[in-house]
Amino acid sequence: MTRLIALNKPHNVLSQFTDRGSDGSARRTLSDFVDVPGVYPAGRLDRDSEGLLLLTDDGTLQARISDPRHKLPKTYFAQVEGMPDATAIDQLCKGVTLKDGRTRPARARIVAEPDWLWPRSPPIRMRKSIPDTWIELTITEGRNRQVRRMTAAVGHPTLRLIRWQIGPWTLAGIRPGLWQEAPLHTIRR
Repeated sequence: MTRLIALNKPHNVLSQFTDRGSDGSARRTLSDFVDVPGVYPAGRLDRDSEGLLLLTDDGTLQARISDPRHKLPKTYFAQVEGMPDATAIDQLCKGVTLKDGRTRPARARIVAEPDWLWPRSPPIRMRKSIPDTWIELTITEGRNRQVRRMTAAVGHPTLRLIRWQIGPWTLAGIRPGLWQEAPLHTIRR
């Protein structure tokens, strides 16, 4: 039977089960949180990002979730530096030109700080003279550090990034470092 696991990956955790780092430091990996044999991440989430990471033992499902050709939407909450205006939000919605080309159009809007938000360890470095804003951003591709590069391109670097949703799966009810079995929704192949 196919297994699908939804993990709330904490900040500063690698999206892999082993650390092949050459510096000899002991970085936290998925094996510190998930003790289920035979499952692998369906996609990635940067070490300094938090939130939903799906793991499965089904290679076809893994490819369907992670391959950008399938345009499975991924929703993030980004705490950004400054207060984006309508022009910055419009740029995110239309697509942003990055070094590796123009991004697909996204859905973006300013939102209140999520009421389900947990404290981050370590906390975000805050500057009293520069406000911050939360943006909800949904993309349908998965370039390396894409959300961070998009917000920086419109003048608002990301301070904290949390992936809330991948396709029909959300982070609802999963605390940081914990996981639960996820329903096997029917998604187009």
